[in-house]
Amino acid sequence: MGMLVRAAVLMSPLLFCNAFLDLTGPNEMEGVWKGPTTLPCAYVPVKGFVQQTLTWTVVHDQSSGTVFRRDGSGDHVLLSEYRGRVSVLKNAPGNVSLHILNLEVSDRGTYTCQVTWRASNNSLIAKEITIEVEVVKVAATKPVIRAGELGLTVPAGARTSLTCVASGSPPISYRWFRSAPGGKALLLSSQAELAWDSLQPSDSGKYYCEAENRVGAGAVQQSDAVELAVRDPPTTAVTSQRDVGSSGRDHPTTDLPITVVTPENGVGYPEKNYTTQNLQRTHLSLYLVILIAVVCGAVVFLVVFLIICIRKPKDAQVYEVKFHNSRAATPSRCESTGHYEEPISSTENNYVMEPMKNKRSEEINMKNNEYDCVGNTQESEYEVGDTV
Repeated sequence: MGMLVRAAVLMSPLLFCNAFLDLTGPNEMEGVWKGPTTLPCAYVPVKGFVQQTLTWTVVHDQSSGTVFRRDGSGDHVLLSEYRGRVSVLKNAPGNVSLHILNLEVSDRGTYTCQVTWRASNNSLIAKEITIEVEVVKVAATKPVIRAGELGLTVPAGARTSLTCVASGSPPISYRWFRSAPGGKALLLSSQAELAWDSLQPSDSGKYYCEAENRVGAGAVQQSDAVELAVRDPPTTAVTSQRDVGSSGRDHPTTDLPITVVTPENGVGYPEKNYTTQNLQRTHLSLYLVILIAVVCGAVVFLVVFLIICIRKPKDAQVYEVKFHNSRAATPSRCESTGHYEEPISSTENNYVMEPMKNKRSEEINMKNNEYDCVGNTQESEYEVGDTV
């Protein structure tokens, strides 16, 4: 009796853990031909039990083998026809589902998921489930149009796109059309995406797409039409800010620069900002340069003018001026001779020019008669003559 109780105590953890280490997954499922599919297989991790191995095997109509194996050495794909097409998530405890890409008709069969755990007492526990997989061909569904980030109302010059999305067995072909007056349609593209690099107002209109594959006798599925609206680019906008105090009066604070936004290349997006503050600074600098140039020119002109006026001409002519005293008894006694220098001028004068024949003798006579003529305050007559 005691031995039975002891055995029950030892086996109870194993029995308890077996209830939580069961694998879960469907018994059968369908996969879409040429599409990706996932064969579900999962369990709830239990403390003290570590996953030791994972194995996926398949039984086809004519062959069988191990598709995938994970152990201490890593992941291994053993069947060549599955290489590059199957995988199992890593770092996902409890999730050991098998992912298959580009499902082929030959992939149909019975798949077995088997997991082995090692307990803390080094005992091994193994569980497995089977899934019947059928590969089917699905006709293309009615496509749906997905607009770009800007939506269906887009400014002129912007980039946008419309995408046609349908499900079914690949490959799925797409065509884009634009509705025209009279119920006609214009074929635009044979791709899933219809894109514009720079929208124009003339691109506004109704668009729809079609989708089809090789399943269902080539039935074509057509989407609902969507209307694309292209608005004109915004006009030049001027914004300014001004500080107004709590009393309602304007305070002379530093104004923020007024930003003028203009469209570039007709795109409709503001790409260059010009500030009037920079323009004002440029004009002010230009005015200062002009003012300084004018002042410097005036100073130079004034200096040149003063030099010309003060400088004595080299080609000045010397004139003889004779003073005649009408009251003198003898004309020769009160007659004096002086010299007058005058610059050459083109204007006429009223002087009488007489050549001076004997300059030295006449200067002596003038000195002798100087004292005789000092007291005479009568008016004198002047005669001017050229010096020789």
